[in-house]
Amino acid sequence: MDYQPVVVKRAHRPATAKHSAESRYWRQFKHPVFIKEYAPVTSVHFSPSKPHRYAVTAATRVQIYAPRTQKVTKTISRFKDIARSGCIRNDGKLVVAGDDTGLIQVFDINSRAILRTLDSHKQPVHVTRFSTLNHTQVLSCSDDSTVKVWDVPSQSAITTFHDHTDYVRSGQVSTSNPHLVLTGSYDTTVRLFDMRSGECEMIMGGPDASAGSRNTSPVEQVLMFPSGTVALSTAGPIMRMWDLVAGGRCTKALSNHQKTVTSLAFNGDASRLLSGGLDHMVKVYDVSTYKVVHTMRYPAPVLCVAISPDETHIAAGMSDGTLSVRRRQPKASESVSDPLVVLQSGTFESFLGGSLPAIGEGRVKSKTKSKPAGDVDEMRVESRRKKRLREYDRLLKGFKYSAALDSALRKNVPPTTAFALIQELIHRDGLRTALSGRDDVLLEPVLRLLSKNVNDPRFGEMACDVASLVIEMYSAVLGQSPLIDSLFLRLRKKVAQELQFQKELLKTKGALDMILASAALMTV
Repeated sequence: MDYQPVVVKRAHRPATAKHSAESRYWRQFKHPVFIKEYAPVTSVHFSPSKPHRYAVTAATRVQIYAPRTQKVTKTISRFKDIARSGCIRNDGKLVVAGDDTGLIQVFDINSRAILRTLDSHKQPVHVTRFSTLNHTQVLSCSDDSTVKVWDVPSQSAITTFHDHTDYVRSGQVSTSNPHLVLTGSYDTTVRLFDMRSGECEMIMGGPDASAGSRNTSPVEQVLMFPSGTVALSTAGPIMRMWDLVAGGRCTKALSNHQKTVTSLAFNGDASRLLSGGLDHMVKVYDVSTYKVVHTMRYPAPVLCVAISPDETHIAAGMSDGTLSVRRRQPKASESVSDPLVVLQSGTFESFLGGSLPAIGEGRVKSKTKSKPAGDVDEMRVESRRKKRLREYDRLLKGFKYSAALDSALRKNVPPTTAFALIQELIHRDGLRTALSGRDDVLLEPVLRLLSKNVNDPRFGEMACDVASLVIEMYSAVLGQSPLIDSLFLRLRKKVAQELQFQKELLKTKGALDMILASAALMTV
């Protein structure tokens, strides 16, 4: 029969939200890369198409980063003033951005050439977005209180909405209906526009709204669910949910940030919501309950946050000009099915499993990895590396009880391991053998372990048993070593303190029992 190593019992920890499966997933986004820009990072946008490059807007330029290397691949700096809201089109070929002069420009992402110039706004343009369903249209929101939808080929505004009365700092075209536009303004209202009628269909959160759904602060951010039935908005530290099917009724209001919420973003399947605020926090919500499932802390106020469509990168821009990018290593089960990406990442298993198509066969249809092909009669020999025993296990295996105990009494060995070994020696009836024949040098670590842990609830009973055995064995030699005498006195003092503490606990318990009993009689 093979030797069984000493089993070290771990202390049971109750499952908490901090160690839940949800939290463990988000804690995989680690090793953040901090990139210093020249001015506050006001916008981060990931390309919906692979390889999910992202545009970072800061100062008078928009920089395109490669997600694998975190390096700048393109820099677009043809702006006369502060650039705003750099956004990559769904196909990853064009970039649109506004600036504080009111100019909107469309660039080719590879050549950085200006393809179109949209010049109609009179004040800074803080929002520029490509329409998700119509790639030739661009939404713009400006501080001149207007919202425009542009036709890029003709460089003309298709529709202009004048309903807002203050700065419009957030907006989005619906991803389910290309005719609906959701905007938020510093006039405290959230509005839903229909491009077909050119009218405002819904007003939410304005001064005429009910007390529970009225915004008292400027609307900083709006976001619409992919289904187009629910909208989110942030005003100050409060985030509200609006039911668009029920006419814009406010269904819930949350306040999990201490300061203004500046950014909202969905994960890949819109099952989780990320919110960033000026309180240095990014919070993750489960949209089924709107409960916070994870919190990330940043070194400065967060102005923008975005998560890549494949959920491998979280980028956050801060007011001090810092860009933080957290990365997560995807598991093998999340392997991509695009052959070009597989070739770039060097996935040998895809070749082995035959998951790549032949030339001209197009994209892979299945995400499941095939088993390696081989001869049905071939034998596969598996080699397993034998687990090495720890030093105290090797000594215990050789019945060197005293040396095994010395090995477990070293400074870098936790007390759980030392007492697990002592328990094993008790089971083997070898504790007396391990403790016998020790001089003051070898007895010192034993007494230090006992005096340090005699009042620990995990080891107290065993420590008292071992201490009784040590006193029985070495009481005849007391007075010969000042060090050993001082350690025995320290052990005695610790035991006396613990006894006094237990007496006080019993007194407190008795007093509480009397109070609870009298309270129970009064209720009867």
